[in-house]
Amino acid sequence: MSDVGQLVRAAAEGDQGAWNRLVERFNGLVWSVARAHRLGAADASDVVQTTWLRLVENLGRLQEPERVGAWLATTARRECLRTLRLSARQVPTEAEQLPDPGTAVPLDAGLLADERDRALWAAFGGLSERCQTLLRVLVADPPPSYEDVSEALDMPIGSIGPTRQRCLDRLRGLAETAGVTRGTAGERD
Repeated sequence: MSDVGQLVRAAAEGDQGAWNRLVERFNGLVWSVARAHRLGAADASDVVQTTWLRLVENLGRLQEPERVGAWLATTARRECLRTLRLSARQVPTEAEQLPDPGTAVPLDAGLLADERDRALWAAFGGLSERCQTLLRVLVADPPPSYEDVSEALDMPIGSIGPTRQRCLDRLRGLAETAGVTRGTAGERD
């Protein structure tokens, strides 16, 4: 049995240290799945907490405890979709749409950075869904291991690095076409 499988079994038997190591190892992966669905900070946090709660509820029933990373990624994805489905039913009121005047940033301070960010996100949107998902997972904090990424995305470990590089090259090309350069925030060449 793998090290991860042993951690799952120990956590199921009440070993707090094993549980802490599972959370430490896979929390970045769970967060990256939530961020990949473009949820707001509060919704993403709820998804992460609910995903861990679901693991607690099912810890002793996992048929393949060594694949807990894939189980967590799938559960987080399902929770994200549930959250998105529920949020589509809620219409914000006018007060919720207005920015807080105490936190407003002067227009000239962030205008160019906002324009650059929009162009960069538009370029990111031009990537394939596979590239978008891979890049979002790889920027998780802390970064997941390639083994965890392989399990979560059903991708051979040896293809993660080359695929990442191709995705970044494609993003760089799309960004340059949109006028985004490697300059500092707000600068355009």
